[in-house]
Amino acid sequence: MTAATERTESKSTASVRSRSLVADLVERYALLAVWGVVVIVFGILRPDTFLTTANFSTIFGSQAILVVLTLALLPPLTAGDYDLSVAATMGLAGMTLAILNVNHGWSIGTAIGAALAVGLLVGAINGGLVVLLGIDSLIVTLGTSTFIAGVILWISNSQTISGVSIDLIDYVVVKQLLGIPLAFYYGIAVGLAMFYVFEFMPIGRRLLFVGRGRSVARLSGIRVVRLRWGAFVVSGIIAAFAGVLYAGTLGSADPTSSLSFLLPAFAAAFLGATTIMPGRFNPLGSIAAVYFLVTGITGLQLLGVQTFVQQLFYGGALVLAVALSQLARRRDAASAG
Repeated sequence: MTAATERTESKSTASVRSRSLVADLVERYALLAVWGVVVIVFGILRPDTFLTTANFSTIFGSQAILVVLTLALLPPLTAGDYDLSVAATMGLAGMTLAILNVNHGWSIGTAIGAALAVGLLVGAINGGLVVLLGIDSLIVTLGTSTFIAGVILWISNSQTISGVSIDLIDYVVVKQLLGIPLAFYYGIAVGLAMFYVFEFMPIGRRLLFVGRGRSVARLSGIRVVRLRWGAFVVSGIIAAFAGVLYAGTLGSADPTSSLSFLLPAFAAAFLGATTIMPGRFNPLGSIAAVYFLVTGITGLQLLGVQTFVQQLFYGGALVLAVALSQLARRRDAASAG
């Protein structure tokens, strides 16, 4: 081999690496770039209403509930399971808190603890039915979601429970930091904690391993049953925390409204899996996806588009995100082959 040939091959290798790096950066951060473009476009079209501190404070503060609920989906999804009961769990936790605090005079701290315990119980039941009885997670959580919806109507007599402690409302939506309600920072804190667990703790790596191949994980000595069950429990607790934030945001608990959060949460979770860490359900991507979707919806509504755009946006985002995930998987499989 001549020196000229070696130089040519070296340049070719460097060129391939450069293209690969650019492609990787585009794949990781394309959604963030599009988000920036969306902000610029709506800012030009509606500078007086879109590019305001009040609007961005509302966008970031009001969507903390959706952020936390989306994060609740990630542990089961990472383990290869689905939890369709997170929205119902959120509603049950919020209703439990309101009933105990308003109707029975419990302190808000004790009521919050009871609400989180409800989420833990729901997650434990879901996990037990899935991993011990071997029932498909979609069927189990669809059933428990419907059951929980009935329980909420039963314990509330189909009535909204108003008058939740002002202390909770203060620490969720009234108090602000840098002009943004504290609820936003709670969601970010949950996301960062999950990111740390997924990226830097052995349990996070094992959970990812389980999701990519349970049989291989089991042969490697990983306790698959325990991890999958634990994922459902964590999901239930985080969903219950979303319920606490929801009650603090509304100052009340509504028996049916929480169910409308399920589709947006799944749309954000799957869209988030296409960015920052493509091909993986990741907390940072999920948070970015929530605010990308909400920014788009808010901008369209400020342009006068009717309210049904929200359903169109979330439904379309879910289908697009799943399609992109499938294409990414096929590409990775082809590269590995």
